[in-house]
Amino acid sequence: MKAAICREFNKPLHIEELTLAPPEEGEVRVKLAACAICHSDITYMDGGWGGTLPMVLGHEAAGVVVETGAGVHDIKMGDHVLVTLIRSCGHCADCENGKPYICSTPFPIDTNSRLTSVQGEKVGQGLRTGAFAEEVVVDQSQLVSLPKDLPLDAASLLSCGVITGLGAVVNTAEVDYGSSVVVIGCGGVGLNAVQGAALVNAAPIIALDLVEEKLVAARNFGATHTVDPRANNATEQVHALTHGRGADYVFVAAGSPKAFEQGLDLLAPSGTLVIVGMPPTGQKIAVEAGNIAGAAQKILGSKMGSTRLRIDIPKLVALYEAGRLKLDELITGRYPLDQINEAIDEVRADKALRNVIIFE
Repeated sequence: MKAAICREFNKPLHIEELTLAPPEEGEVRVKLAACAICHSDITYMDGGWGGTLPMVLGHEAAGVVVETGAGVHDIKMGDHVLVTLIRSCGHCADCENGKPYICSTPFPIDTNSRLTSVQGEKVGQGLRTGAFAEEVVVDQSQLVSLPKDLPLDAASLLSCGVITGLGAVVNTAEVDYGSSVVVIGCGGVGLNAVQGAALVNAAPIIALDLVEEKLVAARNFGATHTVDPRANNATEQVHALTHGRGADYVFVAAGSPKAFEQGLDLLAPSGTLVIVGMPPTGQKIAVEAGNIAGAAQKILGSKMGSTRLRIDIPKLVALYEAGRLKLDELITGRYPLDQINEAIDEVRADKALRNVIIFE
């Protein structure tokens, strides 16, 4: 099968032929129809999180099941499925406590990738998935069955960008209706935080970004106000729109320490800052601790939108089918695998919300 391989950080991906081993116990092989490009893939490509190369990245995917290993339940041949990086054992402390999205149990596939080059070298499955490829083998816990009439290019976005942004609002922060919300960074994740805030009837919903096209998109996804911090004093604007208090919730969807620090300036007393974006390893933020304690403010981390796949994905599919969740509108372009570097460059240059690789 063909796959796009990262062989050197800060370099384009290589399209190569790889061998994919059959699924072992509890694993499933999926022929992919689509894989969206997430900024996390780009951070990995650029060396922001380290890792061992060579590696196949890509983790926001959907496709059709073509083979199952022993012990697989609920997933069968021919099923249309969402492929995610969320993998859970079901029995560790976090899984038992209803937090499968932070399961840290090691799996055999972690140390024995199912991918091999034609030269016989092992190739890693980046972000537990390796979906910049025509097929993947993943653990069954990473899959959710989908209705067969759901477009798989749109469905792929549910794997990461949608659940990370929308889930941060609905699951992690549990935003109440009428709460004031600020979203910093209006890429694929940030726009889903905006539409999550709209779904729970937050007001006002204020979107901040440096790119005008993304601010326009934010309004289409439910933002009531938009602010370009370079053209306006964001703190003054947010306070003016929240009766001088600041926002009840600030979601930082940009992986930038400066954005995190800016978010603290926009918070109301007793407000909550939710860190959604993932910066490169080693970056830190400065916090005025007395202000946090004195104003009873909170800082939350949100991993994958605190998503419980088999509970949340069917709800999101129902919202999409009812016309209440935007998925198609997130897709800027569709590209074949051999044009993946062009698609990635557009995302890196802020010229796309989500570009999607389409497999034949």
